[in-house]
Amino acid sequence: MGQIKVTTCPIEGLYVIEPAVHGDSRGYFMETYNQKDMEEAGLNMKFVQDNQSCSVKGVLRGLHFQKEFPQGKLVRVVKGSVFDVAVDLRSDSKTYGKWFGVELTEENKKQFYIPEGFAHGFLVLSDIAEFCYKCTDFYHPGDEGGLAWNDPEIGIEWPELVGEYKGNASGEGYELKDGTKLKLSEKDQLWAGLKDTFKF
Repeated sequence: MGQIKVTTCPIEGLYVIEPAVHGDSRGYFMETYNQKDMEEAGLNMKFVQDNQSCSVKGVLRGLHFQKEFPQGKLVRVVKGSVFDVAVDLRSDSKTYGKWFGVELTEENKKQFYIPEGFAHGFLVLSDIAEFCYKCTDFYHPGDEGGLAWNDPEIGIEWPELVGEYKGNASGEGYELKDGTKLKLSEKDQLWAGLKDTFKF
């Protein structure tokens, strides 16, 4: 033990994990995942799939989940910076509909664990961001669900983002403070708000 620091979050089940980083004049080394350290910290999830994406500044991916085959995700950034968000969709949770966000960067090397029962998404704050994540279940085509990233009932405070809510998840009229236009997939602009979203 001692190779990772695990911090609990205001929403039960979410964890911020910081690995030990060993650096010198040559660079650094760290273990990005160690099952034994995780288990000693009380985190017993098993991962079956690793994913990686690259996105440009202003891209917002989310908020996503799988309905019948929910995934827990351990996410991190290897290049750049993102604001990463989880929204509680567990119907029996006292924090149902609440969100928590954390900035993940190549410098802070923080990891964020989002368990099953949450919607997840992130906003890219740097010119480029490379985003890696481990999943507790496989991707199942046709099982994906989503939640409107800008639903005022949830009220996510996306950093650097300005714009006016027009009653839907469209990114039109939104931009970062430096003028970078918000970029969303067509699919992510069609998700409904919390009251019309799948509950676990």
